[in-house]
Amino acid sequence: MSDFQDIVDRVEIEALRGEFTDAVMMRDYARAALLFTPDGALRMPNIPVELEGPEAIRAWGRRVPEIVEFLVQNTHPGVIRLDGDTATGRAYMSEVGRAFDGRGGINYAIYHDRYQRTGDGWKFAERVYEVRYEDSSPLAGIAPNRPQ
Repeated sequence: MSDFQDIVDRVEIEALRGEFTDAVMMRDYARAALLFTPDGALRMPNIPVELEGPEAIRAWGRRVPEIVEFLVQNTHPGVIRLDGDTATGRAYMSEVGRAFDGRGGINYAIYHDRYQRTGDGWKFAERVYEVRYEDSSPLAGIAPNRPQ
Protein backbone atom coordinates (compact mmCIF):
# COMPACT_ATOMS: atom_id res chain seq x y z
CA MET A 1 0.00 0.00 0.00
CA SER A 2 2.87 2.36 -0.73
CA ASP A 3 1.22 4.03 -3.72
CA PHE A 4 -0.66 7.22 -2.76
CA GLN A 5 -3.52 6.43 -5.21
CA ASP A 6 -4.02 3.04 -3.53
CA ILE A 7 -4.43 4.80 -0.19
CA VAL A 8 -6.91 7.28 -1.68
CA ASP A 9 -8.89 4.45 -3.32
CA ARG A 10 -9.10 2.50 -0.06
CA VAL A 11 -10.31 5.56 1.86
CA GLU A 12 -12.94 6.27 -0.81
CA ILE A 13 -14.17 2.65 -0.79
CA GLU A 14 -14.44 2.70 3.03
CA ALA A 15 -16.42 5.95 2.73
CA LEU A 16 -18.71 4.25 0.19
CA ARG A 17 -19.35 1.36 2.57
CA GLY A 18 -20.01 3.79 5.44
CA GLU A 19 -22.39 5.82 3.28
CA PHE A 20 -24.35 2.66 2.45
CA THR A 21 -24.75 1.74 6.13
CA ASP A 22 -25.86 5.27 6.97
CA ALA A 23 -28.36 5.36 4.10
CA VAL A 24 -29.90 2.04 5.19
CA MET A 25 -30.01 3.08 8.85
CA MET A 26 -31.72 6.35 7.88
CA ARG A 27 -34.06 4.49 5.49
CA ASP A 28 -32.81 6.67 2.66
CA TYR A 29 -32.91 4.11 -0.13
CA ALA A 30 -32.85 6.82 -2.79
CA ARG A 31 -29.39 7.74 -1.48
CA ALA A 32 -28.41 4.06 -1.17
CA ALA A 33 -29.38 3.51 -4.81
CA LEU A 34 -27.02 6.30 -5.91
CA LEU A 35 -24.12 4.29 -4.49
CA PHE A 36 -24.53 1.61 -7.19
CA THR A 37 -23.50 1.59 -10.83
CA PRO A 38 -26.40 1.68 -13.34
CA ASP A 39 -26.23 -2.11 -13.63
CA GLY A 40 -25.20 -2.66 -10.01
CA ALA A 41 -26.89 -5.32 -7.90
CA LEU A 42 -27.80 -5.76 -4.24
CA ARG A 43 -28.39 -9.41 -3.41
CA MET A 44 -29.74 -10.74 -0.11
CA PRO A 45 -30.22 -14.49 -0.61
CA ASN A 46 -31.49 -15.05 2.95
CA ILE A 47 -34.59 -12.89 2.35
CA PRO A 48 -34.50 -13.75 -0.73
CA VAL A 49 -34.11 -10.52 -2.69
CA GLU A 50 -32.23 -9.77 -5.91
CA LEU A 51 -32.23 -6.05 -6.74
CA GLU A 52 -30.62 -5.08 -10.03
CA GLY A 53 -30.13 -1.41 -10.82
CA PRO A 54 -30.73 1.72 -8.75
CA GLU A 55 -34.48 1.87 -9.48
CA ALA A 56 -35.01 -1.63 -8.06
CA ILE A 57 -33.11 -0.59 -4.92
CA ARG A 58 -35.23 2.58 -4.57
CA ALA A 59 -38.45 0.57 -5.10
CA TRP A 60 -37.41 -1.94 -2.43
CA GLY A 61 -36.66 0.94 -0.07
CA ARG A 62 -40.12 2.43 -0.54
CA ARG A 63 -41.59 -0.83 0.86
CA VAL A 64 -39.20 -1.20 3.82
CA PRO A 65 -41.09 1.14 6.23
CA GLU A 66 -44.23 -0.98 5.76
CA ILE A 67 -42.35 -4.16 6.71
CA VAL A 68 -39.49 -3.29 9.06
CA GLU A 69 -40.16 -1.78 12.48
CA PHE A 70 -36.47 -1.08 13.10
CA LEU A 71 -33.04 -2.09 11.87
CA VAL A 72 -29.63 -1.37 13.34
CA GLN A 73 -26.55 -2.26 11.32
CA ASN A 74 -22.95 -2.07 12.44
CA THR A 75 -20.48 -2.49 9.61
CA HIS A 76 -16.90 -3.38 10.41
CA PRO A 77 -14.03 -2.82 7.98
CA GLY A 78 -12.85 -5.76 5.98
CA VAL A 79 -10.47 -6.46 3.18
CA ILE A 80 -10.20 -4.42 -0.03
CA ARG A 81 -8.32 -5.73 -3.08
CA LEU A 82 -7.63 -3.09 -5.73
CA ASP A 83 -7.24 -3.88 -9.41
CA GLY A 84 -7.06 -0.64 -11.37
CA ASP A 85 -10.58 0.77 -11.83
CA THR A 86 -12.19 -2.23 -10.15
CA ALA A 87 -11.86 -3.74 -6.70
CA THR A 88 -13.32 -6.47 -4.55
CA GLY A 89 -13.82 -6.55 -0.82
CA ARG A 90 -15.63 -7.82 2.19
CA ALA A 91 -17.24 -5.91 5.06
CA TYR A 92 -18.39 -7.61 8.25
CA MET A 93 -21.81 -6.89 9.64
CA SER A 94 -23.72 -7.27 12.86
CA GLU A 95 -27.38 -6.46 12.69
CA VAL A 96 -30.45 -6.39 14.90
CA GLY A 97 -33.94 -5.75 13.62
CA ARG A 98 -37.61 -6.59 13.81
CA ALA A 99 -40.40 -6.67 11.27
CA PHE A 100 -43.90 -5.49 12.16
CA ASP A 101 -45.06 -9.11 12.08
CA GLY A 102 -42.78 -9.82 15.06
CA ARG A 103 -40.05 -11.66 13.15
CA GLY A 104 -36.61 -10.43 13.92
CA GLY A 105 -33.45 -11.11 15.78
CA ILE A 106 -29.73 -10.73 15.56
CA ASN A 107 -27.40 -11.82 12.82
CA TYR A 108 -23.79 -11.64 11.79
CA ALA A 109 -23.01 -11.46 8.12
CA ILE A 110 -20.52 -10.60 5.41
CA TYR A 111 -21.01 -8.26 2.50
CA HIS A 112 -19.13 -9.60 -0.52
CA ASP A 113 -18.53 -6.57 -2.71
CA ARG A 114 -17.41 -5.66 -6.19
CA TYR A 115 -16.57 -1.99 -6.73
CA GLN A 116 -16.18 0.08 -9.88
CA ARG A 117 -14.45 3.44 -10.27
CA THR A 118 -16.79 5.83 -12.11
CA GLY A 119 -16.72 9.50 -13.06
CA ASP A 120 -18.55 10.08 -9.76
CA GLY A 121 -16.11 8.05 -7.66
CA TRP A 122 -16.24 4.47 -6.47
CA LYS A 123 -19.62 2.69 -6.65
CA PHE A 124 -20.90 -0.77 -5.88
CA ALA A 125 -21.07 -3.02 -8.92
CA GLU A 126 -22.45 -5.78 -6.69
CA ARG A 127 -23.11 -6.25 -2.99
CA VAL A 128 -24.05 -9.73 -1.75
CA TYR A 129 -25.20 -10.19 1.85
CA GLU A 130 -24.21 -13.58 3.31
CA VAL A 131 -25.63 -14.39 6.75
CA ARG A 132 -23.17 -16.45 8.79
CA TYR A 133 -25.13 -16.61 12.06
CA GLU A 134 -28.74 -15.86 12.86
CA ASP A 135 -30.59 -15.81 16.16
CA SER A 136 -34.31 -15.42 15.60
CA SER A 137 -35.18 -15.39 19.30
CA PRO A 138 -37.83 -12.75 20.02
CA LEU A 139 -36.27 -9.41 20.87
CA ALA A 140 -37.30 -8.13 24.28
CA GLY A 141 -36.35 -4.50 23.69
CA ILE A 142 -38.27 -1.65 22.12
CA ALA A 143 -37.50 0.88 19.41
CA PRO A 144 -38.69 4.10 21.07
CA ASN A 145 -37.59 6.48 18.32
CA ARG A 146 -38.00 4.37 15.21
CA PRO A 147 -38.17 6.31 11.92
CA GLN A 148 -41.63 6.66 10.43
